[in-house]
This record gives sequence, structure tokens and C-alpha cells, in this order.
Amino acid sequence: MTLPKNSSPCHSYTKRRYIVFAIISVIALVLPFIRIDGNHLFLLNFDKSQLHLFFVKFDMQELYLMPFLFIILFLFVFFVTTLAGRIWCGWSCPQTIFRVIFRDLLQTKILKINKSVQNKQQTTKGQILKQISAIFIWAIICVLIASNFLWYFVPPEDFFAYLKDGSEHKILIGFLACIVLWLVYDVAILAENFCVYVCPYARVQSVMFDSDTIQVIYNEQRGGKIYDKGVKLYKKPPDPESQCTGCEACVRICPTHIDIRKGMQLECINCLECSDACAKVMAKFSLPSLIDWTSDNSQKTHRRVKFIRFRTVAYFVILIVAFVGLILMSGKKEHMLLNINRTSELYSVGRDGSVENSYVFLFQNTDNKEHEYYFDTNDTNLKIVRPNSPVRIKAGAKQKTIVTLRSLNLNQNFKNDMPISIMINAFAIDEQRKINVNRETIFVYPKKIRYNNEFKN
Repeated sequence: MTLPKNSSPCHSYTKRRYIVFAIISVIALVLPFIRIDGNHLFLLNFDKSQLHLFFVKFDMQELYLMPFLFIILFLFVFFVTTLAGRIWCGWSCPQTIFRVIFRDLLQTKILKINKSVQNKQQTTKGQILKQISAIFIWAIICVLIASNFLWYFVPPEDFFAYLKDGSEHKILIGFLACIVLWLVYDVAILAENFCVYVCPYARVQSVMFDSDTIQVIYNEQRGGKIYDKGVKLYKKPPDPESQCTGCEACVRICPTHIDIRKGMQLECINCLECSDACAKVMAKFSLPSLIDWTSDNSQKTHRRVKFIRFRTVAYFVILIVAFVGLILMSGKKEHMLLNINRTSELYSVGRDGSVENSYVFLFQNTDNKEHEYYFDTNDTNLKIVRPNSPVRIKAGAKQKTIVTLRSLNLNQNFKNDMPISIMINAFAIDEQRKINVNRETIFVYPKKIRYNNEFKN
């Protein structure tokens, strides 16, 4: 029997979802292993206090990029939700992917615990051995999933080294075990109840919907009225023109146990398995599915979904601006960091009448290669006493250095201790133009009376 041109092939959405799931899984697993010059695409390394973004390494002191990342994340969620509702939940969410692996693949296809993926409402009792086997296999898979998650915080090259010496990295082992236990409980026991009762996204996304938001909608005009204000009227519409057969294939296959014919519900995750189930039944009558992935306005007016509208354009423009800002800011990475702290002694006066101030310089090489660092000041009256040679620092390392500056021309007319603002310019000897920073500090001169007393002594 030939389907009309406007009908959807059976299981088309399900197959597309599985392809998306496979792509997401491969990307998530492979991405932590891709490095350029030792840097990852994304890595938030708390162990080494580093952020890797777009294969550029930033120190934790350069976390001015994090607000951009959070802004982009939330704007993207708003944009996608306004455009296509809970498409994230059904097509990209790890919870959904994990449930498909555990319920549809392990329990149904491999171990044959469930009779069919077409009926998710029927819970198979007994078969305890198979149930335990499914949980055991899933627990093994969870070790890989948990490890994959931690690779975005502990790079794989360090992660496996730490595991070999587990006694020295008990916190990492503890985190890994906790994530595995949670995944086993979440996917095998909590199941879709997480989506229905725990996940806050369903509550947040409902306020972002409008009449043009793409949703999973039962075509009541074709199928007939089943519910009225949430109350079920019929199993099968009595109107002979209604196309709904009352088979409830859409109800049996729903992972969150809802009847889409009731209208939009927060529990719907936009997996569209109900649409595929309906398409399979309607194909026997040469009719398209009664459950569409469309907007309310599009279904009523029989026009294309209105993607370009004020809210979607506004979110998209702001998203682009934030992304451009992130790119520009990431290009301003500092290849060295310098913190200047004064010692507890304000100054010292030498026998020749000179005044010395001491500092603690904390150099940090944030570049990917070793450099020698030195500095100068903008005050020609000051001489660098120590260090008298450049400071060599390895890539990614930090080093404290005691610095002493001496005044060559002392003004003795101060009635009080006088701090003078000075500018320190630190730089890499081999790449002075590229790697240099300016830091402001003070040089303290003693007041005249104290200077005269110390000088006489």
C-alpha cells in the first residue's frame, strides 16, 4: 500500500534519534583525547587550575571567560526551547540516551526481558537473573560514562596515571564510584521519573513556549476529540470521520507514560516515538500520522512553521554577540601572570643614605614553553638590586622571587613616610613584544626625621 506524499515513513524519527545519539556519544568520547600543542578543546582542570578553551590554555586567574560560557549556555537553552520546545530532552539529553541503551538495547533487544520496544507500559515481572545481568552490564558501561565525564575535568593523560596510583588519588576514585552508583540508580531504578519529577528543565521551558514553538501535537481535527479539559471522553472518537482508531499505540510506546492526545504536557520529552507508532498504524489506511511535530499555529493555519519571529531572532542575535565576545576575549590571553606583594618591612636605609624596598614577585608562565623573565621600572631613580639575572620558569609553572629596589636619589623633605607609585614592566627575554605585563606597586620613602636618625647611626 502506497503512502501519500505528505505522510511520514514509519519509525523515521526513531532512526534519526538513534543516529543523533550515536554522533553525540562518539563526539563526547573522542573529544577529550584531541589535543593541539597539548591543549584541549574544553577542559576545566581543577587539579592544575587551568581552563582549556578552543585549544588555548588559560590559568584560573584568567577566568574572565567563564561568564561568557555561562551566558552562551543559557542563551542557547532559551533559543532552542523557544524554537523547538523540549527537543534537547528527546534528542540530546544524556538521561534519554542512557535509558535507550538500558531499556531498549540491554533489556529488550539483547536480554529479551521486555517483549517489545513498542510497549513501554508493560513491566515484565520475574526473570531476576536477567534483571541482575542487565544492571551488571549497565554498571560496567557506567564506569566508561563516569570516566568520560571526569575527562573534562581531569585530562585522560592524567586520569589513567592517577588510576595506576589509586592510593594517592582516593578523591578521584571516590568521585568515579559516586558517579557510577548514581548512574546505576538513576537509569535502572529512577528511570523516566527523573524527567517527570526531578529535572527542573520541564518547569522552566514551559514559560518559554508560544504558539509558534515546535511541539509534539495530536491533530484533533483529523483524529477526533479524545479529551476535554483533561478528562478522557472516549477510547475511540464516535465520529465516523475521525481517523483515530483508538489503538493507543501512541500511549503504550510513550517512555514518560502520558497520552499525547490529552494535549501538551510537561512530561513530554519530544522523543516523537508516539508519532512513529501512529504512523505505523495509519500507514495501513494510507494516511499520515495523527501526531505531528509542528507548532500550534502551523497546525491550525496549515502553513509552514514560523521560525523567524521576534523572540527567536532576538535570542539568536544576542547569542551571536556573546559568542563573538567569547572569541575576542579568548584572543587576549596573557602568556604570563605576575602578582606583586610587599614584604612586612616597608623599607631599609643603607649607610650610604640609599633606601631599599623589598617585594615578592610571583611569576607564572602560562605559555606552552619555557621562558626567562626579567623586569624594569618606569622610575629612573630606582635600581634593581636583586635578582641580578633573569628568572627561568618552565611552561605552566610558578615561581616566587624576592625583588629589592634601591633609590638612587632620595628626597629628604618628607614630613611623613611617602609612598610613590611605580610601574613594573615584566617580560620574557626571548619574546618581549609578545609576552609582557605591567603591574602597579609603590616604593616607600622614609620621613626626614627617621631618615636622619638611621643615617647617623
